Amino acid sequence: MAGARPPAARVRDLSKVYGKGEAQVRALDGVSLDLAAGEFTAIMGPSGSGKSTLMHCAAGLDAATAGEVYIGDVDITRLKDKALTTLRRDRVGFVFQSFNLIPTLNAEENILLPLAIAGRKADPSWFDLVVETVGLRDRLNHRPNELSGGQQQRVACARALVSKPEIVFADEPTGNLDSTSGAEVLNFLRRSVDDFGQTIVMVTHDPVAAAHTDRVVFLADGVVVDEMREPTAEKILERMKKLDPRLQGA
Repeated sequence: MAGARPPAARVRDLSKVYGKGEAQVRALDGVSLDLAAGEFTAIMGPSGSGKSTLMHCAAGLDAATAGEVYIGDVDITRLKDKALTTLRRDRVGFVFQSFNLIPTLNAEENILLPLAIAGRKADPSWFDLVVETVGLRDRLNHRPNELSGGQQQRVACARALVSKPEIVFADEPTGNLDSTSGAEVLNFLRRSVDDFGQTIVMVTHDPVAAAHTDRVVFLADGVVVDEMREPTAEKILERMKKLDPRLQGA
């Protein structure tokens, strides 16, 4: 049962405000949410709903205006910059839409980069398992410009997992990929949860991508308005249509 394990991350009364006065925008408005360990969670909502802001605050990439953010049992809103940087490096993995690979490094070097920065060596058996799972064994010596978009994103996924983080945050990881490459990445993320017990939180606008997850959390206007378990693309799309009138014709 998901509820039997403590959450990998949680937010309490989380608010994020940009700007001041009449230009003020309340991107998040008192969000409380548990992100269960060993689960694949999608965060969805219309454009401007606050889904990326929620992920960036939960991951410690952006500072909350008010509220608490926990990774495990650590309230990261109370950490100084250096401690927060160390926590993100050691306990959190990231996958971004734009891959964020270093062009002068080959695939293996990109995968190992977070560990190199931390002065740590990879667990050889874990590295082999991750590389095998993402299907990049024969591409490790290739630089990013010699890889397809899907291969580059799989390198980014492997980089996120190689340090055995407690939680991985993925921001539109299939946003720049064609449907075949996107399916490869999603299948890998799904397998990393099922086979390795990884915890993944993914922001996406794509019902097909979200259908790979265990749970979908819906945001609108900076608040959580619904969630869905055992999601299908059809059920997700129907729910999104109610939140976003622009999808009515979809």
